[in-house]
Amino acid sequence: MTATHHNTPDLFALTDIHGPVLRPGDDGYADEVTGFNLAALHTPDLVVGATGTDDIVTAMRWASATATPVTVQATGHGANFPIAGGLLINTTRMTDVRVDAEHRTATAAAGAKWSHVLAAAAPHGLSALTGTSTDAGVVGYTLGGGLPVLGRTYGFATDLVRSFQVVTPDGTLRDVDAAHEPELFWALRGGKGNVGVVTRLTFDLLPLSHLLGGGIYCRGEHAQTLLTAWADWTRDVPDEMCSAFNLLRFPPIPQIPEPLRGGFWARVAIAWTGDPDEGERLLAPIRQAAPVAVDMVEDMPCTAMDRIHLEPQDPLPARESCALLRELTPDAVRALLDQAGPDVPDYPLLVVGLRHMGGALSRPARIEDAICARDAAYLLESVGVLAAPPAAEAIERATAALHTAMAPYGTGRTMVNIHGTPGDEQDRARAWTPEVYAHLQHAKSTYDPANLLRYGHTVPPA
Repeated sequence: MTATHHNTPDLFALTDIHGPVLRPGDDGYADEVTGFNLAALHTPDLVVGATGTDDIVTAMRWASATATPVTVQATGHGANFPIAGGLLINTTRMTDVRVDAEHRTATAAAGAKWSHVLAAAAPHGLSALTGTSTDAGVVGYTLGGGLPVLGRTYGFATDLVRSFQVVTPDGTLRDVDAAHEPELFWALRGGKGNVGVVTRLTFDLLPLSHLLGGGIYCRGEHAQTLLTAWADWTRDVPDEMCSAFNLLRFPPIPQIPEPLRGGFWARVAIAWTGDPDEGERLLAPIRQAAPVAVDMVEDMPCTAMDRIHLEPQDPLPARESCALLRELTPDAVRALLDQAGPDVPDYPLLVVGLRHMGGALSRPARIEDAICARDAAYLLESVGVLAAPPAAEAIERATAALHTAMAPYGTGRTMVNIHGTPGDEQDRARAWTPEVYAHLQHAKSTYDPANLLRYGHTVPPA
């Protein structure tokens, strides 16, 4: 696509960009800056629709020369903070995925989604460490560590990364792996987008084509019974069993399938990578804990993993948050249900959930990284849909109350991808230990001393 040429002198260098270069008021500007999370309405001074690595290099060199702050967006699932001013680089046109079946690796471009990776890997009997929605972008998800559906079995997405191609804020294109620029390689695996703009990454694929997965739904009135049973069950299940417990208050809208539409549900979602018959046997205590209203557990191809968590497929304005928990005691179960259980009328959060951690997620990284969630036993997460101002205020109050109630059982930290709207520096720092945060600040000082990548969940230079 030909760049839009403006007569502004300091935009002259951007005429070499092959994709659109747009400012507020230009045709296509709104589409270019809008991502999946409609709560983050971006208003950059300039947006570049990158078509390839050269466009990103040119944009970053211009930003460096003009001291213009930069942010990057692919799908916008993780956009929890509206961007005002500066330069936004949109990578949605860069969706190429190449699979090396012999070495069981994939190389994904900056704007590729996990659905693109799964589709490319499936013909070779391979899969990947996608999250709960395959509509999410590979790069942003992985830079934040990447908490996969199959995490207990295989670890974090960063554990499988072999290399990055990245443009640092000075406009230099670098190929980075454990042997070449190890400090940058470390910071890119769990440090989010604080040290550069990734143009592609190469990672290992899984020798997996099918799994047992889906959701077991009970009506919300049985939430305490099901959650208590799930908490007990998770203490002994093997690493091949990955699961989550959710309280779901579905709106009565066509996007929600019947019979779930408009109901309040307690759900256990599972993904089992072992023998299907063994998986079914292991699920017996969950199915026997409370009356099962809907059972969607089935043998499925890995390309169908979206059926496990049934996340929204259409853009919406959302407020998400998370906290890492060190334990899930009976007191913790009661505290969660006191906040979000069936006895709370008109509760405003769409989802309150717990992800079972441990297993491969608790093992030390083969190559040191910036992830600080390996000591967590569970992850607490919540999502509210910001439909109108009164709803937004109720969601904020409910989110704060939930985290206050669960704080005694937490590690004090979050995961950067699901942290939610980033607050001040002290709040943002909760995604890492103090030692790792200081290390990230040092890396930031090395690669982005001018703090050009300053939007969203950022770490300032030391």
